[in-house]
Amino acid sequence: MEVNDQELADFSEASREAARLGGQVLLKWLGKTTPREKGYKDLVTQADLESQTVIRDFFKNAFPSHQFVGEESLPDPGGNETADQDYCWIVDPLDGTTNFVHQLRSFAVSIALQRNNETLVGTVFDPVLEESYWAIKGKGAKLNGQMIQTSQCVEIQKSLFVFSFSRDNKTRESPEVIRFLNMLEHVGSLRRLGSAALNLCYVACGRLDGYWATSLQKWDVAAGWLIATEAGAHLADFEDREIDLDHPRFCITANPELFEQVKPLLAI
Repeated sequence: MEVNDQELADFSEASREAARLGGQVLLKWLGKTTPREKGYKDLVTQADLESQTVIRDFFKNAFPSHQFVGEESLPDPGGNETADQDYCWIVDPLDGTTNFVHQLRSFAVSIALQRNNETLVGTVFDPVLEESYWAIKGKGAKLNGQMIQTSQCVEIQKSLFVFSFSRDNKTRESPEVIRFLNMLEHVGSLRRLGSAALNLCYVACGRLDGYWATSLQKWDVAAGWLIATEAGAHLADFEDREIDLDHPRFCITANPELFEQVKPLLAI
């Protein structure tokens, strides 16, 4: 059965409310929590865990039959044996944990809803700036209720790109470093900001002209992917193939013309 516009609007409103609840938790813990490593250079804090718990409980109450997948592995006290396999909320309760730990105020809550692996709604909320980015499939993207679109920059030498590196140790000969050096030589400026979700949203609203990344996770990008594409961004992997959100490895740019210029610099 097809999802109607009112259902999509209700799902989107719920995602924004849940993201704000998670954001309130993050602000409460900012500067007050000690991180631990859950993996190599992969931090988690009490803020991550509590934010995810609040968001999960919100969705279990609002949509008890829906599945829920969060970045943090938490026990599910109610179980989900009767879950509607069609719908699944994909949540990163704190994207930009390293920034958060250092009190660098660039982090966000990311929430997407998928039905049969198709992303229907996405929300990214920056609790510090109180900026809510959101999109409904086929309806465009918004920032605090105002429609947004990508930049129209078509000259690579004037472009501003952001990038993400993996956590693995890198050498000068590694593909990630070669891509970085290729881009450094050709683009106007580069930034590394630390939140994949916000990077995608900054491309969506034109603050950045493009973004490339490797080794991300589904919860990092599911919401931002929809927001960016609904704002007009061309998003694909380094060989210009449609990305697999379960194994995201991609380049995103503000427009197809700029994408064509950076593709050969990244496709190595």
